[in-house]
Parts: sequence; structure tokens; C-alpha cells
Amino acid sequence: MTHNRLTILIAVLLTSLSLEAGLPGKQTLVYGVKEGEELKLDLYRSDSATLLPQPCLVFVFGGGFKDGERDAELYKPYFHYFADRGFTVVSIDYRLGMKGQKAPRMLDFKPLLNAIHLAVEDLYSATNYLLENAETLHIDPSLIIISGSSAGAIAVLQADYMERDNHRLADMLPDDFRYAGVLSFAGGIFSKEGVPSYSQRPAPTLFFHGSADRLVPYNKTRLFHLGMFGSRTLAAKFREERYPYLFYSIEDMGHEVSEYPMKEYLPEIEQFINDFVLDRRQWLIDIHHKDILRKPENSDTPENYYN
Repeated sequence: MTHNRLTILIAVLLTSLSLEAGLPGKQTLVYGVKEGEELKLDLYRSDSATLLPQPCLVFVFGGGFKDGERDAELYKPYFHYFADRGFTVVSIDYRLGMKGQKAPRMLDFKPLLNAIHLAVEDLYSATNYLLENAETLHIDPSLIIISGSSAGAIAVLQADYMERDNHRLADMLPDDFRYAGVLSFAGGIFSKEGVPSYSQRPAPTLFFHGSADRLVPYNKTRLFHLGMFGSRTLAAKFREERYPYLFYSIEDMGHEVSEYPMKEYLPEIEQFINDFVLDRRQWLIDIHHKDILRKPENSDTPENYYN
């Protein structure tokens, strides 16, 4: 048994003892070290979890690629909901490439693109860690679903796109690996070739986005072929190409849609996973949701968010 596997096995046993004592079912592991920085993941499992392989729901936090935490309190209901329903939930660190940077602009896109690539690279590294230790961690390697909020939503959409489009970064992953699903809470894809076009069919994707979002574009921000393509544009592409998806278009809401679905739409998210990932329904669904009792928040622009 390698040192790495022994360390994981000890952590799993300690977690089991904690669960028996009534403590939260969370364990923290180091999945990599990059640029001298330890990258950690938190793993959540129900106290009634069996040792059979479980579907794995990976989460990437938001914060504009400049801040944020993998264990922020606002994400806990999401983690606990799915852990209680038989998932192994994993929330990861990643390097923050926009820390200290100015607001991204189309004429100066390289810092943002670099930050996205750092996040995707670290997500791929965490994925490899889970695959290599799937047996010890009791994870089903064919059922790894990636999810994210805001910057994290950009990272997971970009990660699946780059993997399906044979991007060089995706060479990190095993040739036969595919993500089983993607859950995006106010995300988009940055492309230098216009509207993203997939070389291989993408994973079934759940989009949530507010139509008044000014931080991550609901539709797109584009300069010639260069741009950030938001959920509305991506859902239209999925429909055109007949890729299974579910798009919750939340009318008149801003960037707050990156957060509150993880508290208020948990059954809908679970139903998406059951229908599109587990049962492999080939559905193309657009839902336009308007809550007349909910007042929209003032959505940040990139300029006031980063400055």
C-alpha cells in the first residue's frame, strides 16, 4: 500500500469514528501542491453511507477567481442535502489567478483566461486524485458530476468544454474519462473562437442564470470571435445541436442566482441528476421562471467588483 493510499485510508477510518460519535461527516485531504500552495478538498458523506461506490458531486466555489472559500457557510445546505441522499460531495480549493488583478476587459483578457485555466487545471488535478483513489474513497468513477457557483460555474463549464474539445490541458485526464454531468450556477464559457462548438457531445448540463446578471453575462459579451458566452447562448447552442440540458432562466434577477438555487432549488437539482445523469433522459428543456415576490439585488459589474 502506498503512503498516499495509507493516509487516505486512515482519514476514512477516522471519519467513520467521528460519524459514530455524532460529529459531522467531513474529512479534509490534500490533493496537490502547486506553486508551493497546498490544495485541499473537503469530502462530505452521510453518517448512513455504505461502503458501496457512490456518485460523486464535486463543487467549485465562486469569488471572481480572486477570493472565496471551499467551506463557506452558504454552500453547506447544498453539501449536506446531497451527502444525505447518497452522494459523496467534494468541495475543492483552486489557485486564484485574478487576485490583485484589475477588472477583466476584452482588450486585456489574458489575466482572466489565465485564471480560468488555473482553476480548470486544478479541477482536473482534483478529478485525477478522486479517480486514483476511487476504491478507497468509495466513489463511482463513472458518476463524477462537477458543479460550481459564479467563477466556479465558469470553471466547470470550461472544464467540460475543454475536455470534450481536446484542449491540451485535458490531456491530464485519462483518455476514457468523461464527466457525468455539469451543474452551473451563473456561469459561462470564455472562447476565442466565437460561440463554443464541441468536438464531442458535452455532459448533460444544468444551467441557472439571472437575466439581469451584469457580472457574468446572461447572454454574451463579445468582441469579434473573442468573448464570454453565458447560459442563454450556451443553452441555445445545446438546443441547436440536440445536447441534453435544462436551463432555468430566472427573469429579472441578477448575480444572486449564483447562490440561492443551492438553498431553494435543491429538489430541482436532484431531479435533474436523476433524469439527465442517472436515467440519461435526452431532454432539451428551457424554464423561464419569474418570482413576482422576490426583489432583485443590485448586480455588480466587473468594474465595481474588482476595483
